Amino acid sequence: AGEAVSVSDDALRVLSRAFYFADLTGGAFDPTIGALVALWGIGTDGARVPSYEEIADARALVDYRRASVDEAAGTATLSHGQRADLGGIAKGYAADEARRILKGAGIEHALVNLGGNILTLGGRPQGGPWRIGLQDPFGERGDYIGVLHMTDGTAVTSGAYERYFEKDGVRYHHLLDPSTGYPARSGLASVTVVAPSSMDADALSTAAFILGPEEGMALIESLAQTGAIFVTDDRRVIVTGDLAESFKLTDETYTLQK
Repeated sequence: AGEAVSVSDDALRVLSRAFYFADLTGGAFDPTIGALVALWGIGTDGARVPSYEEIADARALVDYRRASVDEAAGTATLSHGQRADLGGIAKGYAADEARRILKGAGIEHALVNLGGNILTLGGRPQGGPWRIGLQDPFGERGDYIGVLHMTDGTAVTSGAYERYFEKDGVRYHHLLDPSTGYPARSGLASVTVVAPSSMDADALSTAAFILGPEEGMALIESLAQTGAIFVTDDRRVIVTGDLAESFKLTDETYTLQK
């Protein structure tokens, strides 16, 4: 606590980008959320609903402005009690590394599926773009609401259906809002972000989900070469202009809003 710690080149790169997005999103994406993540334990056998006091204590530790990364020195620093959690960005970094390795090996056509993180290299070997099914957040695993056509890109989805537990009829999902300490209630069921970098799309999908449709849309549309598909709790599908031609809604129980 309070001391600069040397970290690996990989960790330094991910931490640096995580803090960039923390600043860009005003803390909607915050890599110091580890104390809250550990408290809720969602996705583990110890998942539970913490008390208000426990959440308040953990939330007091979540503030990216009290931590820092020194790229020149190769170090990172956390304040007393803080805990870093890179679950919202590290998988994207892994996908980007997979692309780098595949391209280095001379691979021209590939699809990398890391579960919620899809990355494509080139188009399909037989020609044409890859066809990516968008998971129905209210359906069974594998049910999709539409198809995204993609060549040389990455799509990352954050959704309330991915990791959760239920208590007294209430579903508690893993996308925690740093401003409240509770699972985000933003009116969204899922957000899929398409961007050149999977690491960036990973962080942005989390932030946009927490921000909600309006602020999330404003964030995505402020960034070059970045688009998103928002699925709301009332089954509306909102698509940014960049993706209007590449996404096709196939489930008639949803309403497309452009």
